[in-house]
Amino acid sequence: MRLRPGLVTDYRSDAGIFKSVTQRVWFVLLIVVAVYLGGGGSLGPVKFSPDIMILLVYALFASIGALGLNIITGMGGQISLGHAFFLGLGAYTAAILGGVEQTRAGAGGVTEVVIRGYGLDMLIWLPAAGIVAALAGLIVAPVATRLRGLYLAFVTVGLVFLGEHIFREAKTLTGGAGNGRPTAEHRMLGFRFDEGGEVFGLYLSKAQKLFFLALILLLVMGLAAKNLFRSRVGRALAAIRDRDIAAEMMGIPLARYKLIAFVISSFYAGIAGALFWAVVGRLTAEGFNFLLSIKYVAMILIGGVATVSGSIMGAFFITFLPKVVEWLASLPGLADYITKDPSGMINTFQLEQILFGLFIVGFLILEPMGLYGIWIRVRNYWKGWPFSY
Repeated sequence: MRLRPGLVTDYRSDAGIFKSVTQRVWFVLLIVVAVYLGGGGSLGPVKFSPDIMILLVYALFASIGALGLNIITGMGGQISLGHAFFLGLGAYTAAILGGVEQTRAGAGGVTEVVIRGYGLDMLIWLPAAGIVAALAGLIVAPVATRLRGLYLAFVTVGLVFLGEHIFREAKTLTGGAGNGRPTAEHRMLGFRFDEGGEVFGLYLSKAQKLFFLALILLLVMGLAAKNLFRSRVGRALAAIRDRDIAAEMMGIPLARYKLIAFVISSFYAGIAGALFWAVVGRLTAEGFNFLLSIKYVAMILIGGVATVSGSIMGAFFITFLPKVVEWLASLPGLADYITKDPSGMINTFQLEQILFGLFIVGFLILEPMGLYGIWIRVRNYWKGWPFSY
């Protein structure tokens, strides 16, 4: 075993979350590096700018949503384009339960509720956001489980447009179109994540507090997803994805496991929507559109289908793509051609959309396993070096 560290000799090791001591060591080192960089200025000399820290928070929360989509699409093989609907349900549930109620003086001095909110603690609105989205998934699942392929994709697309209509018209709860409504507050048992302060004697900014919150939640949700992938449910979903007729002949109830996948995927989406838009600070019905669903599909395609690591890689890639485009626009040779002004030869938004489409097509053709597949190639090369041929 010392000469063949990658050799798996028993089923228990093969089904483990970490298949070797090396994986455990690298996982711990990765967490240590993340904590060190996230606490920059407080835990070490490396310090990110506030906008980069917020982008890291966005990427970590988006990773949770990508994990949810990977459960139903990557592991279960069910094409879902309605992820934006469940993200919106989670975001609005959190905003209603954790947000502040807004009123105005009506006719005759009677107080009218403009936007309803209950100002509850994060321990309540966060799980509630996931549960509400999961219940919606439970309602949709009986219809969706009877479909597959393009038919399922079209049904889930319909959910997005239905959600946009509901979010736009339920003005007392959602604030309607336009200005929308404020989101939930990141407040847990009196501790505030949305403002700077001392934690265990160290001063952490708002972005740093949110970073550590996002990191902890992603660890919990990521390990739960990893455990699901290796469980009986995960193996059944993989069998359905690869050959659903053969899986049914082997005694796997397709409807039951597809329903489980929809519910769990919706729960992850609700949690991600609640957390992500609570950082954004404002909810609008227009934000939960079809393009948002496509972005999450791109995350798992570019990152790697049916893998936890791929979901995280893809979420970081898509989240930081606009920042990369801004950096390209600032280069001396390209600054004259790429501008933020829409009247220029090409603006940053257009370039971002072009790169977005090119990366999706490129990864589908050249590397179907995504960034995770590239990492596997690099890892295998160095494991076999100098005999890497």
